[in-house]
Amino acid sequence: MSRDDYTPTHCPSSQEAFRSGFVALVGRPNVGKSTLLNACYGAKIAITSDVAQTTRRRMRAIVNTETSQLVIVDTPGLHKPKDALGKELNRAALAELADMDVVALLIDATKPVGRGDEWVAGRVEASAAPFKLLVVTKADIAGPEMVASQLERASRLTRFDDSLVVSAREGFNVDTFLAIVSEHLPRGPRWFPDGMDVDLTDEELVAEFIREKALLNLRQELPHSVGVTCDEISWAKDGHASVAATVIVEREGQKGIVIGRGGSMIKRIGTEARRDVERLLGASCFLDLRVQVRPGWRRDRSEIRRMGLAVDE
Repeated sequence: MSRDDYTPTHCPSSQEAFRSGFVALVGRPNVGKSTLLNACYGAKIAITSDVAQTTRRRMRAIVNTETSQLVIVDTPGLHKPKDALGKELNRAALAELADMDVVALLIDATKPVGRGDEWVAGRVEASAAPFKLLVVTKADIAGPEMVASQLERASRLTRFDDSLVVSAREGFNVDTFLAIVSEHLPRGPRWFPDGMDVDLTDEELVAEFIREKALLNLRQELPHSVGVTCDEISWAKDGHASVAATVIVEREGQKGIVIGRGGSMIKRIGTEARRDVERLLGASCFLDLRVQVRPGWRRDRSEIRRMGLAVDE
């Protein structure tokens, strides 16, 4: 999804005042990029957890206001990769900096600004984006003194055109974020029509919702080893949906953990995921989850590509 793929669908009467463009959210893992995207969009579309590499798919969401159309890009957290999957996630995130109108660097208010943030800031500085915004997140968790300290330290990382403190969970300054970004988008038409909201398919979103529930329930046991594919969504004549999906792990022992005693864990994951899947599809559904072992899939680029997580050359 890029502006080159479409001709304008609607030109507001006050064309000079209308703005549209692309906004990238970048930063280290778990700084709140997906939470901010959900808050801007007004509904849950990106999965969240406190586990690194929660975001594996680059997601673009279209946010329309009366005077602007923003294509907000949620990128995987930039980190020091330990396997082929980590390298692909970094490539996906960095690739998004190539053609952005605004780049927002997110810094977690609850964690010290470190070398990882410096490295990400260097990539932001090197980007050609005309407007660069510093966003300090999680203001609802950090106290005022900590937030002020983080804002001061982060502002030294590179030159920013503006800065902002937000709490996406509480909705604090989310509208201000949208207003600041909209003001610095180029003047232009509404590129994407009403009804086009995200650039992931239903199958990709279903897989993400299931993986989120696996992360939340398995915690630190094997989060990075878990992948999910949605194999099929079918519809019955009565409007009910049937969804078949596969949870992928790297070893037989991990398969037992995901299934749980008597199938208790996979049942819990399915029950919790079904709520999000039904909301997405707008219908009740039967969710069939299976667990499959693919040894070392995170180190195999062909497997990563097969799961839709590789970046095109």
